[in-house]
Amino acid sequence: MHETSTFSQVQTGCVEFAALFLHPLMEEPPNSSFPADERRQYRRLARRAQGICQACPLMKQCLLSAVTLHDVAGYVAGTTARQRLAIRERLGVTVQPEDFDTLAGVTVPHRQVDHDEVVRLRNANPTESLEALAQRMGCSLSTVKRHLRKARAGGGVSAIRTELPSARRVLAAYAEVVTAKPAKTDQAA
Repeated sequence: MHETSTFSQVQTGCVEFAALFLHPLMEEPPNSSFPADERRQYRRLARRAQGICQACPLMKQCLLSAVTLHDVAGYVAGTTARQRLAIRERLGVTVQPEDFDTLAGVTVPHRQVDHDEVVRLRNANPTESLEALAQRMGCSLSTVKRHLRKARAGGGVSAIRTELPSARRVLAAYAEVVTAKPAKTDQAA
């Protein structure tokens, strides 16, 4: 008998079928220069992954996060990286790629702190304390505060993101992009 822990009541399909979601073809859809059998295999994998994502109770939250907060690679929330980019373009959302060294706490002594990096990390981690953010970036609390004040005042390239698109708008853009049909089809009558 299979037992589920109370810690994780929901087993997501991307975890249960990790080999599918991590398959090399799922990283980026093959273009027309790829062999036909690889393109067919990708379409089979993508249909299966799409079905799994559609049935997932966390699909909406996953999509919102993948579109508005994190620039992730591969097939996520029923979308490819290109589709998420198209959704962001429709919504006017810009998401910076994650700086994994900074997120992991890897810092280089005596390096200049990038203003955009401070703002981006604050936007990505709004509930994290400023002290923790400063530690993560390897700088002082006053440096973090100075960059955030500058962003609020409109200085620098970035501004603190105050409002994300609504879930309704993200889902509408998702529907437009993912269900969009090619203008020309090669089907025989």
